[in-house]
Amino acid sequence: MFRKLTFVVCMLFTASAMYGATKEQKRLEESGTVMKEIMGVPDDIPQDLLGKAECVIVFPTVLKAAFVLGGSYGRGAMVCRTGEHFNGPWGSPAMYALEGGSVGFQIGGQATDLVLLVMNERGASSILDSKVKLGADASAAAGPKGRDASADTDATLRSEILSYSRSRGLFAGISLEGSTLRPDNDANESLYHRKHITAREIILGGKVAVPPSGRMLVAVLKKNAPHNESAKASNQ
Repeated sequence: MFRKLTFVVCMLFTASAMYGATKEQKRLEESGTVMKEIMGVPDDIPQDLLGKAECVIVFPTVLKAAFVLGGSYGRGAMVCRTGEHFNGPWGSPAMYALEGGSVGFQIGGQATDLVLLVMNERGASSILDSKVKLGADASAAAGPKGRDASADTDATLRSEILSYSRSRGLFAGISLEGSTLRPDNDANESLYHRKHITAREIILGGKVAVPPSGRMLVAVLKKNAPHNESAKASNQ
């Protein structure tokens, strides 16, 4: 009887783990699809901004209903350039959560996709290790859009994170001040099948390979921004 009970418990645990991994894989695949679609239209993220970004965070299918209630409303993935100064190739994705806040999030009841560009080392390093409040712990602004938009605006130069939204086919910069970003540790454990693995270990540790579900996202970034074009990274 004890052996049968143990077997059932083990099977339930395995099924639960497989379900969690499948869910995270789907979210990672959706993140890649969103990034591919956004980069495939004329009025997208300016190429020079993406080229200067240290990291890119994608949250597919964010819902305002959860946002209004103040609960968790965004789950997605962050990919960063590898290397001490983020001047290497794009690395493995880590799962992230976006929570709380209310400023500038005007999408009605429609689902939307969010893309965040992390523009400097300070912003990237802070997000890797802990929960960060946008506008307080890390400066944030709505990103300029269009391939010919200038990256040398005051908001761009000052901000550590630039944010964009896509809803009902419309693409625009969006303010997320007051929201928080944090590593989704449970999702990372499920995706990589490793207990207590951190976002920093995934992104900068070089010890985990890009999972199949994350290959599209990484491939899109490699195609559209293969090298870090920021002056600091280029001089390292």
